Amino acid sequence: MLDLMNLEVQVDLDFTVARRRARLGRLKALLLRQGIRSTLLSSDEIRRSVPVSGTTCRGMRTVEVSRIVGSVGKHEQFDSNFMPLSGVSPERWMRIDRAFRVGELPSVSLLRIGEDYFVIDGNHRVSVARFHRVEWIDAEVTECKSLGTRPAKRALDHPVHGTAGRVAAAASL
Repeated sequence: MLDLMNLEVQVDLDFTVARRRARLGRLKALLLRQGIRSTLLSSDEIRRSVPVSGTTCRGMRTVEVSRIVGSVGKHEQFDSNFMPLSGVSPERWMRIDRAFRVGELPSVSLLRIGEDYFVIDGNHRVSVARFHRVEWIDAEVTECKSLGTRPAKRALDHPVHGTAGRVAAAASL
């Protein structure tokens, strides 16, 4: 039945479902007493542990959406799965969702640190892509160059992924 809906009704429903996913994720973490982050990982948290000597523009790439783990600026507006929290503008998210549904989702700008990516520009686009379970997204990629020191493990722990993070690979760049 959803395929027969008016585009505006579908976009409104998508946002409602995305916000519900964020609330349910938070509730699940509380009930299971898991230490899951309630917001995205901030690139600043990683940069403090992974010293960098500069950045290099890598140009346009196709990036696996699951490797986008955080944001350079708006990490507090999305949960750890990029679902919109209360700080997100519903109108903007729905405008991006509408563009996605008609096949006009613009590329995003990402910062690569190790094997993980952080959104420089396009948090709402990544959120909509994650909502629709898109596997790959076009992105303008800027890569941080590591100074070669091994970052502190505790700063790299990303409870959402349950590992010490792929960011440790930044030491080998």
